[in-house]
Amino acid sequence: MSSDYKGNPEGDIRKLVIPDEQGGLRLDQALSALLPEFSRNRIQNWIRARKISVDDAFGTTRMKVSGGESVRVEIEPDPNATPDAPEAIPLDIVFEDPMLLVINKPVGLVVHPGSGNRQGTMLNALLHWVPQVAELPRAGIVHRLDKDTSGLLVVAKTLMSHTDLVRQLQARTVKREYLALVYGEVDHAGTVDAPLARDPHNRTKRTVHTMGKEAVTHYEVVERFPGLTLLRCKLETGRTHQIRVHMQHIGHPLVGESVYSASRRSHLKIPFPRQALHAERLGLIHPVTQEFMQWECPLPPDFALLLQALRDDIVWEA
Repeated sequence: MSSDYKGNPEGDIRKLVIPDEQGGLRLDQALSALLPEFSRNRIQNWIRARKISVDDAFGTTRMKVSGGESVRVEIEPDPNATPDAPEAIPLDIVFEDPMLLVINKPVGLVVHPGSGNRQGTMLNALLHWVPQVAELPRAGIVHRLDKDTSGLLVVAKTLMSHTDLVRQLQARTVKREYLALVYGEVDHAGTVDAPLARDPHNRTKRTVHTMGKEAVTHYEVVERFPGLTLLRCKLETGRTHQIRVHMQHIGHPLVGESVYSASRRSHLKIPFPRQALHAERLGLIHPVTQEFMQWECPLPPDFALLLQALRDDIVWEA
């Protein structure tokens, strides 16, 4: 992918080249991967409005790409969008340079404004502490953590670093490792390779589906407790709720999980008010130096106290 647009993405021109590996996809599918800051629906609307051309001809919603095509996208402002307000919300910054921010996100902080969460988000905080990210898609946020998941995420501070990080996520060179406490005694390391799609009955949920997007989670045992296992989960892909859905899928839902709980209940019931999931390690190639960099952050107090209670043989029963 290449890009030469400058400034605010709303109301600008984006020029892209379709990667060869996306050959066979519909145009809107390929562009959704290359422009993750925009919804598939918005991209489809731009195609219908003749705002997108492929090799100097207007695209259609049914056309498929072969790879190598030159695409011109006229970014149209979202008529329903409202400006996000800067807010002086504290951020735990683990690393910062002119290109990147690495943040240790606390439990309870929403990453990006959405329905019912227009204020008090990490994006609002970024707009206050790093005003220049207002010129970037999603204020430089290239991946997310759920509200009640703690840990590391990276934010781009420039357009060049944003483009590079999106490429790395697509190429799977960004390394993300999580600690997850799950029900059941897991015997050995393994991999969950199960595609994920929106739940047809609840659009806020994800479900394993043969027609979904590829999703791969590797896991290994860190520590065992009676009826519970602490796992290290390594993401090969980064789908919404991936670890939570994959662990439920193999019969080991996360402790504290309220959305993706297993139908086969454990005899234990741990009084933990959120999913026991922490993004402990993050690694990536620096956009300028090309050096591989990695960061690690400790467990938040609630998760650390829960593990200590388990090590002290405190027993919970249903």
